[in-house]
Amino acid sequence: MTGFSLTARGLTVRYGSTTALHDVDVEVREGTLTGLLGRNGSGKTTLLSVAAAFRRPDAGQVLVDGEDPWENERIAPHVHLVRESGDVLATERLSASLAMVADGHPDFSHELAGTLLDQFELDVRRRPDKLSRGKRSAFGIVLGLASRARLTLLDEVHLGLDAPSRYAFYDALLTDYVEHPRTIVLSSHLISEIDRLLEDVVVLDHGRVLVSEDAERLRSHGLSVTGPAQAVEAFVAGRTVLGRQQLGGTLQVTVLGALDDAETRAAAVAGLELGPVPLQDLFVHLTADGAPALPATLEARS
Repeated sequence: MTGFSLTARGLTVRYGSTTALHDVDVEVREGTLTGLLGRNGSGKTTLLSVAAAFRRPDAGQVLVDGEDPWENERIAPHVHLVRESGDVLATERLSASLAMVADGHPDFSHELAGTLLDQFELDVRRRPDKLSRGKRSAFGIVLGLASRARLTLLDEVHLGLDAPSRYAFYDALLTDYVEHPRTIVLSSHLISEIDRLLEDVVVLDHGRVLVSEDAERLRSHGLSVTGPAQAVEAFVAGRTVLGRQQLGGTLQVTVLGALDDAETRAAAVAGLELGPVPLQDLFVHLTADGAPALPATLEARS
């Protein structure tokens, strides 16, 4: 089994007078675990809904495995979107929703479903509308992972889960992804928790693609510089500054841009401490109101 690619070209989606996505160009590589990041209202759920053929775009196109997914009999059985709201039979037993998803997805694993049901302590005789929010989220995770769809779209599925359950989900996701490669897009606000899982990252901001990048390469573009304020200011002059914090005479500045060997040596001579910037910190800085424009090296990949 291989994953399906997801490509958007000039994608625009409107809800009345509100434009949820504006002229979006992005590509999710097949066989990757991609993080879809963005603040509330950035367009994440809309993008996933169009990819899953839940609605049509107002302009542009989305292609899944090179084809329009809308009413596509070849594509539909291999795409599965799990939303936090839950697309299940609310008044039927969990077993009915399991059967429905299994019937619609040829790669569905009953073995994995059983393992996850036990792990999350879910009784298939219960009804979704009788479950807590956390248990409903856990059941959505069971459906999403067990479907083993070639394009699996997980939209904030962790909401309502306590920390141990979230980490159990991350471990199960990564283990099954490694054993059964496919394309997984994971939308989440908990960036610090999913950072270790991601191969690629797409950041949406106000309906536009801000960043589309290999996760490791994106991390390498962030750098913290800490030391005496005057020395730090001199070192970061001319760089794209994302943020700064000062305590007394010590200043820490977060910048975009990697250093060459000569610059690294110069920092050491100046008594400056260099450090990585967590993906979540980069995200916060890049999506902040009034954030500086991105350098060409970090423009959205198409």
